[in-house]
Amino acid sequence: MLGCLLCDRPPCDTACPRGIAPAKILRSLWFDNEDYATASLPEIPCRECPAPCEMACLSPRDVSIRKIMTRLDEELRPLLDVEPPPDEKSLQTDLCGISLENPFLLSSSSVSSTYDMCARAFEAGWAGAAFKTICTMDIHEASPRFSAIKGSDGSIIGFKNIEQLSDHSLPENMEIFRQLKKNFPNKVILASIMGQDEKEWEELARTCEANGADAVELNFTCPNMMEKGLGSDIGQIPELVERFTAAAKRGTSIPVLAKLTPNVTRMSPAAEAALRGGADGIAAINTIKSIMGINPHSYVSSPDVRGVSAVGGYSGSAVKPIALRFVAELGKNPALANMHITGMGGIETWQDALEFLTMGASSVQVTTAVMQYGYRMIDDLKSGLNYYLHEKGFTSVKNLVGLALPSISDSTDVLERDTVVFPKFDHSTCAGCGRCRISCADGGHQAITLNEKRRPVLNGKKCVGCHLCLLVCPTHSIRSSWKRIHK
Repeated sequence: MLGCLLCDRPPCDTACPRGIAPAKILRSLWFDNEDYATASLPEIPCRECPAPCEMACLSPRDVSIRKIMTRLDEELRPLLDVEPPPDEKSLQTDLCGISLENPFLLSSSSVSSTYDMCARAFEAGWAGAAFKTICTMDIHEASPRFSAIKGSDGSIIGFKNIEQLSDHSLPENMEIFRQLKKNFPNKVILASIMGQDEKEWEELARTCEANGADAVELNFTCPNMMEKGLGSDIGQIPELVERFTAAAKRGTSIPVLAKLTPNVTRMSPAAEAALRGGADGIAAINTIKSIMGINPHSYVSSPDVRGVSAVGGYSGSAVKPIALRFVAELGKNPALANMHITGMGGIETWQDALEFLTMGASSVQVTTAVMQYGYRMIDDLKSGLNYYLHEKGFTSVKNLVGLALPSISDSTDVLERDTVVFPKFDHSTCAGCGRCRISCADGGHQAITLNEKRRPVLNGKKCVGCHLCLLVCPTHSIRSSWKRIHK
């Protein structure tokens, strides 16, 4: 995207003579927050500027900062319907009755594992954090323990970890809780815990509440535990979910959420078991068991720990469709109607968060994107969602919860199949690459040819309206015509 490296302490900001902070604008564009970036852009023209920001840029690719700023100012600003909202009141929500400044939390992981990390996240604007899972086990991590699949722009699409739980002692973690609650009383501490038996689940919940936790999240889903009967082994057995949820509830009076594993066909049996055990909410999803990166020379998968690897947890933007499917399943289940759902799995932008909210989540959690981009991404999560709410006339983020559920069916039998929606080609922006013709010929219905100017021509008698051509077009020169014809 744009060639920007998303630098730490970006030199382009320092070089800007107008104080525009171009790096923040570029970051907003990266996170699909174009409208807010445009609306908040100072009315200082860049067209005539000598662009010292571009000379200071560290990217090996040319980043046309002046051109980007000019486009936002001259082309997009006149198209905006509303000004940025004056405050963030519409983002205020709650987690099982606990006030949240906004719906964005850190999920239980390495991004929320020390006092300093959580403090910096809270100062940046995150509403709360699910602290890295607390236990009484002796944790020793492997090295290396991360692996990734990257896109063409170098960003992480899929992420694998073989990391386990907090390697701090219980007393150390409780001291962190006390200090966080003392210094950030309005932030929500969600204590993720994992016990080895009923007594330990109960005692951990009691101890976390006594030291400042606002709610407890039960880790029934970690895929990386060495011992059997822990983590995702629990989440796959509804009877264990119910038993250990009930144990935790006996130990605390604060809300309890069950974090459930996606390594199942359906999540509802475990969610309903958690409800029977007294859970106040559900957290979904955690990572998906995975293998990636087989080395073609050593034949060891990644991450390679002295010639051996292991099945690990898969996360990142690639898992979002799977996460949304599970959240929708929970959101549509009438037995879970009164339970809070905190959704996670591949959230990078405010639009990702919006999708989870419309599928029934009332709050969202983020890890992998923070590991890649840092706590600073909260700026665009909040401003993007807040601007959207303001633009659409919603007074509260709560108005979004579940809006998309009526459009989701578990069966394709409900789909109308008697009409075809043709694609429409924009020859003015088409580069003439022919990607649409190749895909239609080799993966579709041979309905596209190229004319003498290398522009696509549709054969309506062959086109079935699958829209494969629209998806593969690199210049976004194909859109849905919304003109339907009966078969």
